[in-house]
This record gives sequence, C-alpha cells and structure tokens, in this order.
Amino acid sequence: MTPGTTGLSGAEETQEEWRGWRQAMRDALYGPEGFYRTRPEGPAGHFRTSVHASPLFAGAVARLLCRVDAALGHPDPLDFVDMAAGRGELVTGVLAALPAETAARTRAYAVEVAARPEGLDRRVRWLAEPPAGVTGLLFANEWLDNVPVEVAEVDAAGVARRVLVRADGAERLGEPVAGAEAAWLARWWPPAGGEGRRAEIGLPRDEAWASAVATLDAGLAVAADYAHTAAARPPFGTLTGFREGRETEPVPDGSCDITAHVALDACAAAHAARCAPEHAPPDALLRPQREALHALGVTGARPPLALASTDPAAYVRALASASQAAELTAPGGLGDFLWLLQPVGAVDAAALLVDVADHEEQ
Repeated sequence: MTPGTTGLSGAEETQEEWRGWRQAMRDALYGPEGFYRTRPEGPAGHFRTSVHASPLFAGAVARLLCRVDAALGHPDPLDFVDMAAGRGELVTGVLAALPAETAARTRAYAVEVAARPEGLDRRVRWLAEPPAGVTGLLFANEWLDNVPVEVAEVDAAGVARRVLVRADGAERLGEPVAGAEAAWLARWWPPAGGEGRRAEIGLPRDEAWASAVATLDAGLAVAADYAHTAAARPPFGTLTGFREGRETEPVPDGSCDITAHVALDACAAAHAARCAPEHAPPDALLRPQREALHALGVTGARPPLALASTDPAAYVRALASASQAAELTAPGGLGDFLWLLQPVGAVDAAALLVDVADHEEQ
C-alpha cells in the first residue's frame, strides 16, 4: 500500500491509532504480549541466526573470549555477556567450548527480556539489563537490528517525514523529522533522491550500543548484525518482518519479528563521542563475518578425500563441519553480516583477529 493511503474513510481513520515505527515496534516486540516475551518457541522458531546454524559459531566466540582473556592478562573472574540471548543458546555453547581452566574463571551472563528458560546451565546469570563492571567480552548477536527505530520517508516536496503505522501495518506520513533525529539523518543517512526514499533513524541504536559498551571496565564489545555503512546505505530502507522462518511484511501486532539493518558505523562513533577527548578510545573495527570467523578458525575447507578411505566416520564429521562453516561465511548470506569490534582499555581489536594458526603460535 502506498504510504499515505489507508483505504479508510476519514471517520474510520480517526478511530485508528497511528504511531511512529519506534513505538509500534517496541510494543510489538517487547510489550506485555510482545513477540519476544510470549513466544515459547523463541527466536529460533522464526528466523535462523548464526548461533542456530552451527555450534561452530559458539566455538569461534569462545576462541575470541580466550584471546580477550590473554590480552587482559587472564583476569579472575573473566566475564562473558551474551546480549539478546534468546533462549541462551550462545552462552551455553560458549561455556561448553571453553577450556576447563578458562570456564572455571568465567562469569557468564545472558541479557534478555524474556523469562529464564527451564534447564539453562545454572552457571548462567539471567538479567534484563547488562551488568556493570565487566572485564571480558560482551557479544551482541543480532541485537541492534531489533532495537526499535523511527522510519523516515521523503515526500513529494523533498521533505523527510516520520512514517506512521497502524497495528495492521498500514502506513501514512506524519510530521517532518526534526531535532536530534534530523541531525542524525543529516550526518549518517541523508535521504538523497526523490519521493519515496526511506531511512531508518538509528539514534536509539547508537545510544543502546554506547550504553552497552559503557558497562565494560576492560575488554571487547562485539555487535554482529545485518548492517550497512555510509558508503552503501539502502535507498528504501530495510524494515521487514520474519514469521516461521519466512520473510514477511512488518506488521506490528506481536505476531512476527520486526527488524531493520543497522548503521554500525554510527554505533561505533557513538561510543567514541561519549569518551573525554583526553581519553580517546582504542580504534574500533568493522569486519565482514566471513573474515572474522576465518580469523577465528572457521574456514569451510573440505576435508581431504583420502580421509574417506582411512577414517570414514571422521570424514563424514569433517564434511558436515565444513558445510556448516560454509553457511556461516557464505557471501549473500550469514557471511555478509558485519562485526563491530569495540575495544575498551588496553585491548587491540586488530590483534584479536589474526589468523588462528598465527595466534596460537604467539
């Protein structure tokens, strides 16, 4: 339906509630009857993330945690924070993949609005907000894309206006974007082009990310997400929905996930902006997931065919692992995720993503 056209008479329209997408998304995902609070199947029932694709992903995150541990001088305790933890799949996998000595020192946290799932490892502390005073690794896999944002659209006069939406997904244009939101658009996503061009105003994500990074006393914060940078903003935005494994229209009634890609370069700058000039933070990194996972030992290389003759069972296991690694790093798929690595304290993010073989020799 064309924005601004509802198919209702004026009298009917006055009885409907029109809201900006940020409020509508917040209620649909996190309200009392929201998608992330009430669905027993959890996010895995509606979309496939890297965590669900293969245990290799949790293994790579565990390896990254070990590298952070070494960079920090093996603190006791060592913290691992799983942001937007779903049903605890990532934190469970990380704990299982850690060396015994490291696991014994690790305090594991899962941050999620839903209730703690039954049967979760009792070592995991389940929280609604990230803990303060973290020394270690905070990992946010597909969190920021679900932080609610306003949507702006250019009208016929070239003015960027807020997009308003009803619970059934119908849209119309509202007031012009102003204030801090207009300043964000001007800096990070100028709505270039003609009528119908769209942008998601990422200011709430910048603030959420900077607040999460601020919980670290020392270590590394990582956001892995569908994302874009200023060099290639999508001209019509990315707002969409997922239901039962399929992409669908984003209807803010609690029946589906609602998501939009993340301007991760803006998020990175938001943390730096909070730091005093005399305490400039270490450089952040943006890397495609395939590069990050390759550096952490997930390569997708097929096993040698000779292994099929000498050890058929091992060959089958290695082939399955290679297939999973290929999915995690595939162009056009999960491999196109961006990772934002934001170090805090005396941590060199680039040094954490050297080739796994080189790192193990050091």
